[in-house]
Amino acid sequence: MRVLLIDDHALFRFGLQELLERRGIKVVAALGDAEAGLQRVAETTPDVVLLDMRMPGLTGLETLRRLRAAHPHMPVAMLTTSAEERDVIESLQGGAQGYLLKDMEPDALIAALEEIVQGRTVVAPELAIVLARAVQGEVAGAAASTRIADLTPREHEILCHLAEGQSNKAIARCLNISDGTVKLHVKAILRKLEVHSRVEAAVIAVERGWCERGGSG
Repeated sequence: MRVLLIDDHALFRFGLQELLERRGIKVVAALGDAEAGLQRVAETTPDVVLLDMRMPGLTGLETLRRLRAAHPHMPVAMLTTSAEERDVIESLQGGAQGYLLKDMEPDALIAALEEIVQGRTVVAPELAIVLARAVQGEVAGAAASTRIADLTPREHEILCHLAEGQSNKAIARCLNISDGTVKLHVKAILRKLEVHSRVEAAVIAVERGWCERGGSG
């Protein structure tokens, strides 16, 4: 995996670069200036761009929009301290495939990056309630609210694990089934709820109170 990091805080930037490289992830560039970062993205075409939200000059959202315009299919993930609803929603609506918090565990960050590179949208689990309050969650929930009955008991169980922000591997371990089986169930859940990502499914589950006890047990 090849990562490019744009963050104006030097200590955090250098520390994260070292952490990623120790895990076998190549950091093609780690820059504190958004304009320079945009240039390096064009030169290096990384697998994923990690982008800070609060930066002088170009903000994270402005940088995201420019990245999305120039590189429509390149995964971009916000890595920030902000858990504000407006920032989360504007980032996702602006095309970010991830919204991650800087205080997350290193293993969770690596797992999130792997999912993002594979084309999935990943949001820090703590932000599920924030997303549930968002308009996009309400719209998706209205469309899917009548389809919960279509889920099998196992699919409902896995949906509740998704609502807790768990990865496929974590769900597989918890339920003692294979990763492949979890993936098949997730695909069926998305199809039946008529949503496009596991994040949307999780938002709907939280908003509608389908998993009030937080998963299967």
